[in-house]
Amino acid sequence: MTARRILVYGVTGSGKTTLASEISRSTEIPWYSVDDLTYMPGWVAVTLEDQRTAIGEICSKDEWILDTAYAMWLDIPLSRAELIVGLDYPRWVSLWRLLKRTFMRILDGKVVCNGNRESIKTVMSRDSILLWHFKSFAKKRRRIRQWVASEMDVVWLRNPAATAKWLKEVQRSS
Repeated sequence: MTARRILVYGVTGSGKTTLASEISRSTEIPWYSVDDLTYMPGWVAVTLEDQRTAIGEICSKDEWILDTAYAMWLDIPLSRAELIVGLDYPRWVSLWRLLKRTFMRILDGKVVCNGNRESIKTVMSRDSILLWHFKSFAKKRRRIRQWVASEMDVVWLRNPAATAKWLKEVQRSS
């Protein structure tokens, strides 16, 4: 793989962070966790201006991997990305993964980002990651498919088996 500026994008629960970290490990391209850049302790959102500044600084570098991009600043990585890896899984796959991950995090208290943890309270809130899955699913899939149809360099991965196969190719070429 020759791309050195990579955006991993997909529906909530598709495994973007896991894939981005695995690509980074294989290629030695630095990976940046978007959650760490956009949420402070207590699940307090970083201001939009500060998010855009932080993402702009990362994307001005020669090498980076982002594990997602929020619509509010999607223009920044899109203007510099050499490759988009689109995880376009069916809802049942991503929702099952999200449910499993969320409830395991509630049970084990695993830190998600900047000291934040998922809890029954966060899952039941109006900002719930589960609710976000339903709100954003169609829009994210539509966006990936528009990129595939455009002139952009997109690896369109439609199921976990295709993703595993593509990752093995990346690992072999690195």
